[in-house]
Amino acid sequence: MMTEPLIKIENLRKSFPIRGGVLGKQVGEVKAVDDISFSIRKGETLGLVGESGCGKSTTGRMILRLLEPSSGKISFEGKDITSLSNTELRKIRKEMQMIFQDPFASLNPRHTIEKILEEPLIVHGVKDRNARKRKVKELLEIVGLNESHLKRYPHQFSGGQRQRIGIARALTLNPKLIIADEPVSALDVSIQAQVLNLLKDLQKNFDLTYLFIAHDLGVVRHISDRVGVMYLGRIVELADSEEVYTNPKHPYTQALLSAVPIPDVDFQKERIILQGDVPSPANPPKGCAFHTRCPYAMDKCQSVKPVFKEVENGHFTACHLH
Repeated sequence: MMTEPLIKIENLRKSFPIRGGVLGKQVGEVKAVDDISFSIRKGETLGLVGESGCGKSTTGRMILRLLEPSSGKISFEGKDITSLSNTELRKIRKEMQMIFQDPFASLNPRHTIEKILEEPLIVHGVKDRNARKRKVKELLEIVGLNESHLKRYPHQFSGGQRQRIGIARALTLNPKLIIADEPVSALDVSIQAQVLNLLKDLQKNFDLTYLFIAHDLGVVRHISDRVGVMYLGRIVELADSEEVYTNPKHPYTQALLSAVPIPDVDFQKERIILQGDVPSPANPPKGCAFHTRCPYAMDKCQSVKPVFKEVENGHFTACHLH
């Protein structure tokens, strides 16, 4: 039985103006996210991957309304949150939280860890000081830290510890959805595994739903139930994790997977080398955005935008080859 999506994205777009001249008039626009649709079921992890600048982080920030969409619809638990006022949005904010990529930049360097973790509780009306203190101690223990860390400042911790604090802060208000924006990309490989395992344990214990944004395909495979692949603001493939890794349909996904290192010196695999550079999102190619680098490009690809459709059971792609 299919569960109702916790979050549903429909035809989401985000453009940023390009201004120039003495008067600063708009002379163009960057299409950071260009008409994407997907949903995340309660309790699952959707991985979102792609090259830097493809629109992954912009998508995550729009879902939380940290960035305002240019158009499209965002539904959370069946409720349209796209046009909620700040007052209405605050009530829903505690249900949706974010773990940021840089654990140092996302923590206030002037505040102690105790104050950082207590602040969301104060903002959302928890007036009992003792209850707040108990909650903060409990959160630290959940992420593998202890009470002795409460009076320290962010610069007194390692990168992995700071990210654990960021995770604790995201859990403070018992959210249902967490958007993890490259949460391990700034960490050492050995620490990455610890943080990923922590996220999986927390998901099981607190019934969390994740949108996991990353560019490391190995990391995404480890944690995701389904994977979406983005290219130049568009989702080009979406399927169950193992299906994407073992049966990729889109040429871009195939090229990405061919670049993943294999820890076996005797195993040789053919590397797909893409020609040319990633086009500018300020002037994306017409038709299929990938046709300028695609080894299978046809005349049709240059003028007709491929429809994002289901080509096998639960496997979606946007490619004229299918």
